[in-house]
Amino acid sequence: MTSHPVERHLLRARDLADRAYAEPLEVPDLARAAGLSTAHFSDRFTAAFGVTPHAYLLTRRLERAAALLRQTDHTVARVCAEVGLSSVGSFTVSFRRMFGRTPTAYRTAFPPAHDHALVPECVTRLHGRPQNRSSREDPRAAGP
Repeated sequence: MTSHPVERHLLRARDLADRAYAEPLEVPDLARAAGLSTAHFSDRFTAAFGVTPHAYLLTRRLERAAALLRQTDHTVARVCAEVGLSSVGSFTVSFRRMFGRTPTAYRTAFPPAHDHALVPECVTRLHGRPQNRSSREDPRAAGP
């Protein structure tokens, strides 16, 4: 049985953070995914990626939160929960540190979500299709 280099395990942990950021995921969970002790994992992850595992996971969560704030009308508390964070206060502080404004102020800098909601093309075609009816098919043209 061959062992995988530690770097491959670090990638597995980073991929877990990217994929499962909304889960109640903590650094020890990432370390387990890498098959390393928490302390050794943190040192190796930081050396490999230039950021601590906690900071990496928080960054993924905040980036996703920013996208949700731009693209939905979910409350700040709901966005906080959707990205795997439990404290709105801590979320707000971290968000302001990363984006330079509170989540609410960040959202107001973008058009409301309903202004850019995507409508499926099939719906657009159905409702945009001309109604080619003869007078016999048009109930408004029907006589008594």
